[in-house]
Amino acid sequence: MMQKQAIQLFEQKKVRTVWDTDKEKWWFSIVDVVSVLTGSDYQTARKYWKVLKGRLIKEGFEVVTNCYQLKLQAPDGKMRLTDVADTEQLFRLIQSIPSPKAEPFKQWMAQVAAKRIDQMQDPELSIEQAVADYCRLGCSEAWINQRIKSIEVRKHLTDEWKRAGLEEGVQFSSLTDIIFASGAVFPPRNTRN
Repeated sequence: MMQKQAIQLFEQKKVRTVWDTDKEKWWFSIVDVVSVLTGSDYQTARKYWKVLKGRLIKEGFEVVTNCYQLKLQAPDGKMRLTDVADTEQLFRLIQSIPSPKAEPFKQWMAQVAAKRIDQMQDPELSIEQAVADYCRLGCSEAWINQRIKSIEVRKHLTDEWKRAGLEEGVQFSSLTDIIFASGAVFPPRNTRN
């Protein structure tokens, strides 16, 4: 696994993070997040996490039972195995921390969940959100329109492949690679302006 470690700041407190290039996801030091949300120092946050972890394990919370560890630089400068969580796991852990500092996160998560449920009931809202997100990232209107059109074309294409009896997985991947290499159907991936 290729890793890139970084320090993120939240309310002037450090949160150690690692980017996993194989899984394409961020891992966050749980103790650092606990420290931010409880307003405690590193040692107190470690104790808090130990107690919380024990309670969650007793409740059968699988994320904690199968807690992932990575070597991160500890406050003393040494590389030590540290419990880490990905974004989804982290959001679930935040829900378990009864702290006024965690409340804004919990409210934000509730808003995101409500929005996602609305999008499931009205898929057009997902398209509108995608357009808004691409705009926020600085993509041009022409690029956004082309991207949405390519998604529609890809959907029609994969529907045809399914009707022809091809199976998702290797066959779809091979055909998609050929199409991407030719540039015939999909817009270039890195042309956002």
